[in-house]
Amino acid sequence: MTPGARTQAAIELLDAIIAAAREGGAAADTLIARYFATRRYAGSKDRRAVRELVYAAIRRCGERPASGRAAMHLLASEDEHLAATFDGSPHGPSALSADEPIAIPGTVPAWIGEALGSAGITAGEWPSLIERAPLDIRVRADVDQDLVRRQLPEAQPIAGLPAGLRLPAGTDVAPLGGAIEVQDAGSQTVSLAAHASPGMIVVDLCAGAGGKTLALGDAMKGQGRIIACDVDRSRLSRLAPRAARAELPIVETRLLNPGRELEAIPDLQRAADVVFVDAPCSGTGTWRRNPEARWRLTPDRLTRLMETQAHVLDLAEALVRPGGALVYVVCSLLNEEGGDQIEGFLRRHTGWVAAPLDLPFGAPHGRGVRLTPFRDGTDGFFVARLIAPC
Repeated sequence: MTPGARTQAAIELLDAIIAAAREGGAAADTLIARYFATRRYAGSKDRRAVRELVYAAIRRCGERPASGRAAMHLLASEDEHLAATFDGSPHGPSALSADEPIAIPGTVPAWIGEALGSAGITAGEWPSLIERAPLDIRVRADVDQDLVRRQLPEAQPIAGLPAGLRLPAGTDVAPLGGAIEVQDAGSQTVSLAAHASPGMIVVDLCAGAGGKTLALGDAMKGQGRIIACDVDRSRLSRLAPRAARAELPIVETRLLNPGRELEAIPDLQRAADVVFVDAPCSGTGTWRRNPEARWRLTPDRLTRLMETQAHVLDLAEALVRPGGALVYVVCSLLNEEGGDQIEGFLRRHTGWVAAPLDLPFGAPHGRGVRLTPFRDGTDGFFVARLIAPC
């Protein structure tokens, strides 16, 4: 591909990503993979170059741009070499004109910036929210970590996480198979809040594809029960093969019916030592991996997510045994989804108390702990541990 053709490809992809963000379509990574699946002429260097252009534009535009061309116009205004590719050559973009639309540079949409500021995340921290993240992995407890390190000589230990290793972004870890799980250091950290141990009954109420389920099962050393639940059949179906690969036969799955969740888990009411709630959220703490997600979030969507979070917390309350624990996690930096949810729960359920947490990353925030990319070098999370009355 010529430089102009690469720029035009980036414009076309950005148009698709902008439309998907507006209409609730597929994620950027998925759209990029689909695009190149039908363009076999694009070599690996072409794909890499186009991808880098696309993500540079996404990270440069805080507000959702009007079009892919407007986003690339912004990049071109700051890069003379990129501007030179707008030359009208075959397969390339037409020349730029002085009066055509150009995207506005920024880090986050204005309304989200206000919410972040209210939560104590200052504008100086915002760039860290969209920087490219490193690749973190968790080594299975029964796997020789030294062996893994020999296979990954660039791996660096993550302080405070004995099973955690950090690698440069893009490192190929596929050959290690079930010996490791790709998992951000923040995700590994909040899993520790469960204090999972052998013999427990643990319910992972919003398990998804099971990344934290496997971390909890590893801490339980394959002893006890861990029941992974979700309302998303597709995501939950990916957990069983992952658990088998990780040699965790204690993992069970339950598909829940939205609004009628307890019908699938009547045997678990007041039975769980720990209920782990990794609640659906805005994902403001994971923009490093999905920077276009900040174009998807709207005030209405945030309100719906907050309603879901309160519902899931109340559902979890019914499953915890007397004296047991409810661990609430969101990969969000907004108070509305974190500390405010815990305060609401404690008002609705008398006798419950928030327990202190001692974690390798994060700082106290409200009734829990918050991790941020700027301070901790991890994805952003809020986590709280609540204890049921006896």
